[in-house]
Amino acid sequence: MSKDYGIRVVLDLSFSDAVERTKAALTAEGFGVLSEIDLQGKLREKLGVEVDHYIILGACNPPLAYKALQAEPEIGLLLPCNVIVYAKSNGQTVVAAVDPDAMLSVIGDNAAIAEVGQDARVRLERVIASLKAA
Repeated sequence: MSKDYGIRVVLDLSFSDAVERTKAALTAEGFGVLSEIDLQGKLREKLGVEVDHYIILGACNPPLAYKALQAEPEIGLLLPCNVIVYAKSNGQTVVAAVDPDAMLSVIGDNAAIAEVGQDARVRLERVIASLKAA
């Protein structure tokens, strides 16, 4: 059995509505979107294959990132927090955020990093919860 490494919700929203609501929810929790990767477009371009809508949002909360960098200079290898939005064939959309606790567990015993991870997890859980409530 594989370890769960994400926080997710399945929504009865169109892909574009789910992306916009996710961005707004991230903003409300202090995250900015540093990058957007249109995986559907890249796979079409590079491999000539068709997949459903799929986007990866690279989300960053600057105060948390700064605190993490102060505690562990190579933390950038694990940043930003990825949030994915993808369409399912049944018309639903999935939004999932990386679980910072799972991601940061590779660092080992570092109280400052654990604190940042817990803060980020609480914020990302609120993002996902707000999407459920909408």
